Amino acid sequence: MKKFLLFICCGFAASTAFAQAPSFGIRGGVNFAKLSASDGNITATSNSTTTFAAGVFADFKFGSVSLQPALNYMGKGGEGDDGNGGVTKIKTYYLQVPVNVVYHIPATFGQVYFGAGPYVGYGLSGKVTSTGLNVNADVTFGDGPDDIKRTDFGLDGIAGFEFSNGFILGVNYDLGLSNVTNESSFSTKNRVFGVSVGFKF
Repeated sequence: MKKFLLFICCGFAASTAFAQAPSFGIRGGVNFAKLSASDGNITATSNSTTTFAAGVFADFKFGSVSLQPALNYMGKGGEGDDGNGGVTKIKTYYLQVPVNVVYHIPATFGQVYFGAGPYVGYGLSGKVTSTGLNVNADVTFGDGPDDIKRTDFGLDGIAGFEFSNGFILGVNYDLGLSNVTNESSFSTKNRVFGVSVGFKF
């Protein structure tokens, strides 16, 4: 975490020294989140659950390339059969900081963009519900066997189209690299596909 924050600070310092004046924007949309669990031999993926995302970002441009840090409120999780004729849904919400290197291609009415970079997320809240088992409980973060780890990290990819007036249509994908549970026999990771709209000022 400390190394990641140092990387962000260095990025800001470099941007201030060499980039054009930064622009800022807002973005929000719908997430389709899954959980992927693996024991090293077999991997199983949950069905997707629908959540949302909202955030702000800065864009430090170096010609056709920019450094784009963001601060997002991200919904994650997954759902599946609870084994009792119902559905179990897990929804978790994170304060997430991605730092993407973004490439811009001029196009009619604006520009196409795509990029990637690391992210780190801090768990804020969550809910577990099961219709068949009559469960409705808050997610707990910690080191216990039934807890979810507070920190999630991985890789973030973004792409989309930015219109000349600043309006943005985009997609993103989060590939979680950290085990978000405290299980030692298998690893569970976040997978999130998102669709968003935004505006750059």
